[in-house]
Amino acid sequence: MEIPLLIVSLIFLCFFSSALSSSVVTYLPGFQGPLPFYLETGYVEVDQDHGGEFFYYFIESENNPAEDPLLLWLTGGPRCSAFSGLVFEIGPLKFVAAEYNGSLPSLVYHPYSWTKIANVIFLDSPLGSGFSYSRKYEGYDANDTIWSEQAYKFLIQWLVEHPQFISNPLYIAGDSYAGKIVPMVAKRILDGIDEGKEPLLNLQGYIIGNPATGGKVDKNSKISYAHSMGIISDDFFESFLSEINEAHILEMYCPECRWKPLSSRASTTSGKRILKENQNILHPPLFPDQNCRCYVYALAYYWANNDIVRTALNVKKETIKEWVRCNIYLPYTKELKSNIKYHFSLLQRGYRALVYSGDHDLVVPFSGTKQWIKSLNSSIMEGWRSWHVGGQVAGYTMTYSNNLTFATVKGAGHTAPEYQPQECLAMIMRWISGELL
Repeated sequence: MEIPLLIVSLIFLCFFSSALSSSVVTYLPGFQGPLPFYLETGYVEVDQDHGGEFFYYFIESENNPAEDPLLLWLTGGPRCSAFSGLVFEIGPLKFVAAEYNGSLPSLVYHPYSWTKIANVIFLDSPLGSGFSYSRKYEGYDANDTIWSEQAYKFLIQWLVEHPQFISNPLYIAGDSYAGKIVPMVAKRILDGIDEGKEPLLNLQGYIIGNPATGGKVDKNSKISYAHSMGIISDDFFESFLSEINEAHILEMYCPECRWKPLSSRASTTSGKRILKENQNILHPPLFPDQNCRCYVYALAYYWANNDIVRTALNVKKETIKEWVRCNIYLPYTKELKSNIKYHFSLLQRGYRALVYSGDHDLVVPFSGTKQWIKSLNSSIMEGWRSWHVGGQVAGYTMTYSNNLTFATVKGAGHTAPEYQPQECLAMIMRWISGELL
């Protein structure tokens, strides 16, 4: 017998109080016509003491929202905006990579979005990421534990206000440094289920791409990977980082793409006119060569800092002075040395895991990911083999008895869906449905 949604919501309210504000967005500046999908933006309070609120973008599945999985997507950094995940990786929007001329950058529909098969919450977290903010500066002092606890609190409170999604299969997902946090959030949900606080949550597993673990394996694998790819000898490891695109070793090196303190950025935009509506531009980003993949990152900066855009997204005024794609200027402590114990706990309980890696990433090389997966000491169910999309090899994969699937994405970099969107959509569609890649 199905439990009425009202009763489900009341059960949650017995344990949690919610402070959520949300709005449905049907049009976005820079996108021609109404949005062809359901978009909701809003805030959830996650730090009452300091007045901290997470900002989120929620996009319903374009297939069957009532039954399709619910994904909570965390973006790495730490403190890169989840908007990066939305427009550069797995969401249904992307920027037109046209030369910036002072007008508002244009957006178009992205056909290889994961919202084809899932409801996705893109969460600006921890506080200080994207449009998430704290009224007191102390709220920005974050670490791995604080991030995971606040993400967990967000999810529970969001579901109180969206009880129609409580019974949907739930997956926690993210990439890069968020790959370290995702298993922590999933384990916190499991603990809540064991404690009887969230018995109705339908947690199924987690998804991580080119994930950090916090362990030495992440850094040590860079040397062996770079050496195996013929880039360096071990003796020259440090020097080669200044001339190689770590996110994708075959793409052109663009120094403007590297994160820099705001004080080192140029104060002009190479003579390009800034829109009068842009009242939030404090430190204009450097525009790289238009052939650089990160050129669109600068476009996102001009788009998100436009007052018309902020009004459309229902961003609270005077909360974030300047949106930056990755905020590295606030305190963050990487206090967890390794998250392997969280993988152990979840996998031993039968939860599913998809771990994927772009095979041309030097930030978190797939060789290191394979190494820590091997340390879990699970027997191999299906050995190393190729997987295909459109009759072509899309990567290589293997599955383990602990419900973990590992896959490389051929030709992809650090954020695999950004480089190979069609292949990554095929990968997630097959894995979600329980098929072999």
